[in-house]
Amino acid sequence: MIRIAELRLPLSQAEDPVPALRAAAAARLNLAPEAVAELTVFKRSFDARKADLLAVYIVDVALADPAREAAVLAPLADDPHVRPTPDMAWRPPVGAAADGSGERPVVIGFGPCGIFAALALAQLGLKPIVLERGKPVRERTQDTWGLWRRSELNPDSNVQFGEGGAGLFSDGKLYSQIRDPRFLGRKVLQEFVQAGAPEDILWEAHPHLGTFRMVKVVESLRERILALGGEIRFQQRVVDLLLNQELPAHALQALEVENLQSGERYELPTRHAILAVGHSARDVFMQLYRRGVMMRAKPFSIGVRIEHPQGVIDRARWGTHAGHPLLGAADYKLVQHIGSGPAAGRTVYSFCMCPGGTVVAATSEPGRVVTNGMSQYSRAERNANAGMVVGIDPPDFPRDPAQFEAQLGETFGVADLAADAAHPLGGLVLQRQLEAGAFTLGGSDYRAPAQRVGDFLARRASTGPGAVEPSYRPGVTWTDLHAALPAWATDALHAALPAFGRRIKGYDMADAVMTGVETRTSAPVNIQRGDDFQSLNVRGLYPAGEGAGYAGGILSAGVDGLRTAEAVAAQLLGGAVPRH
Repeated sequence: MIRIAELRLPLSQAEDPVPALRAAAAARLNLAPEAVAELTVFKRSFDARKADLLAVYIVDVALADPAREAAVLAPLADDPHVRPTPDMAWRPPVGAAADGSGERPVVIGFGPCGIFAALALAQLGLKPIVLERGKPVRERTQDTWGLWRRSELNPDSNVQFGEGGAGLFSDGKLYSQIRDPRFLGRKVLQEFVQAGAPEDILWEAHPHLGTFRMVKVVESLRERILALGGEIRFQQRVVDLLLNQELPAHALQALEVENLQSGERYELPTRHAILAVGHSARDVFMQLYRRGVMMRAKPFSIGVRIEHPQGVIDRARWGTHAGHPLLGAADYKLVQHIGSGPAAGRTVYSFCMCPGGTVVAATSEPGRVVTNGMSQYSRAERNANAGMVVGIDPPDFPRDPAQFEAQLGETFGVADLAADAAHPLGGLVLQRQLEAGAFTLGGSDYRAPAQRVGDFLARRASTGPGAVEPSYRPGVTWTDLHAALPAWATDALHAALPAFGRRIKGYDMADAVMTGVETRTSAPVNIQRGDDFQSLNVRGLYPAGEGAGYAGGILSAGVDGLRTAEAVAAQLLGGAVPRH
């Protein structure tokens, strides 16, 4: 087959595009339309840069005479938009286990990374055991609503923990900018479709599922893992690693696990465990540090959630085409590098934009407030929301032993650090400081501190909403968000808001709502691993996904789960670990 990119159609032809695409594809190949036997849309996006909005397609075509393909492609060798269709099939590095009677690897965590790691291991006949500290998805959903409706938090079953991971309560975005030469992202999407997701996620440029559809898809993936011989144990929290003491690298021997239903602890022998715990498993990060597992502080971002009427974003992005059923609710992506002033050198950007969605309470620890965004597949709520966050680096993290003691209960050897060193857990300390401050500023009952943009820019506290009603539940407390974030962060937001308003008309409107704090954009640590995907100093431990610093979002986490599962399978069954 032949892949052709950059085929553009007017929006009026996008509702039934195949006839026009067939003609356009034939013309690009210098063929008569009847020479194209079959056409499949691979991707569709929209170009809103000009007044005449266009639908832009990538298509795969099969010729009526396949033997002519090479001759057709030869004159187009210099055209970057015409190439042979690549082979996108998943080809694992090893064949499936013959009888599945060997060692059973363990997967710790059942978010997107853990789900796809377990699925791949099960498909390779290795019958994985999954340990998930939270509950099955429907019970977890009830616990999450307990926080949103009654301000009741379950620390092990919430937006962050439980079947489906943090990606469950989000916009369900299924796209990424990772390098993916083996098309593992395509396998993730195909598995989602097989599990009940709509087929349009295979060809939309920015596919999403939304929370309610994600629930059903996750349940279906769980049943497929079980049918292939996998085992999933819910409410099982890993509390320690049991290692041998051989040097230079220790080796995993077993996991100490707490059954959260009974309170009992037990040892689970294993020499191969994928650590897919997500970016909020702070107790795990602390325990790994105590065990000497090599890790380092990594950059992440902090800020707020910002809400606008969805209609404002639609009109700014789509112009006169706003409201067209093919377009749906508009999204955006903004970045501003601050070149001068007190925030010079900082970068502010939009994060996890949720069209037609809501701002949700996303804490997993008592006495803290964290915000996130969520939307359904329909994206039909009145407001658009996104994180508006400032990138920060390890030099921004606390180093005071007293601050570590206050937030973590231990100093973790902070006093022994070199003057220019960042402690691996410093970002975690900063997150907890900001979240505890937001809890207090919001009223100490899980309401979140909020402020109107006009008041924020004027550096005065807000006393109530304007035209934009905040969607955060269990509610907001109107205040001054300058008290919720470091001055260097609020200075950066001050500089970015007018710049964003010049790019999206209305973005800096006075009544837009900012809700704090957004602190869990990614993990604050990187659990280091080698080319074989194993920890640099604990053999048999495979750090993976967003919690280990190797992914950012559902799709990239799923891809990293697949790659890590391949590495485990290669170790158990004999084979080479793919480099990409």
